[in-house]
Amino acid sequence: MPRSKTTITLAATAAMLAAIVVWHPAEQLDPVRRAVGLGPERPLPAPSVVQRGGTFTWAMTQPGSDDPVGWDPCRNIRYRVNPAGGPPGGGELIRRAIDRASAATGLAFDDEGETDDRPFPGGVKLFGRPEPVVIGWADAGEYADLGGQVAGVGGAVAERDTGGRLRFVSGGVVLDVEAFTATTVAQQPRVMEAIVLHEVAHVVGLGHVSEPMELMYADNTGQVELGPGDREGLARLGSLPCR
Repeated sequence: MPRSKTTITLAATAAMLAAIVVWHPAEQLDPVRRAVGLGPERPLPAPSVVQRGGTFTWAMTQPGSDDPVGWDPCRNIRYRVNPAGGPPGGGELIRRAIDRASAATGLAFDDEGETDDRPFPGGVKLFGRPEPVVIGWADAGEYADLGGQVAGVGGAVAERDTGGRLRFVSGGVVLDVEAFTATTVAQQPRVMEAIVLHEVAHVVGLGHVSEPMELMYADNTGQVELGPGDREGLARLGSLPCR
């Protein structure tokens, strides 16, 4: 092949590869983007971490470490809501809880609308974007963990990044239809919103605590505000470095 044509072919190939790196949604290409100066930036500023003597725990820690597993703060947490079985005003409860979690963590959430998917669908793909977090309503017949006095269950799915550290990439929240009735939502909107926020905090990376003044206390005591430990833990999760 003549040299001039070879040069043109190589230039075209490089341009095509550059386009793939820039525009392909696969998170596996993030290290390549950073290597060529296209690293991601936080969509929202990192929160201030304030120690007020509260209690918090992590839902998951890095292998062999006490460091928490969290989300990449330079990527929006995508979520969808399955409205089936939900009460009137249920979507608004979720929106307000998500807004409060975002304010406490500095993590950006991306509402992708409604879905027919059920919570906890699996989430991790070998290539391409993981499934979004799915939030919906169900009963103990579908999700045994909703038995007894449990009003909701939340959690996240983690995978290893190219540096060997775990990152959350998907997850789900399922809310009990017997707890979230039209009556309870109308009469106790702040309490029901706090239950949703509790489960979203699990998705973000907080675990249960033994202090009843924290929202992450395992039992519902009527607490509607984040406690000092809740706020510190959420701020720390939101302050993790971009991957």
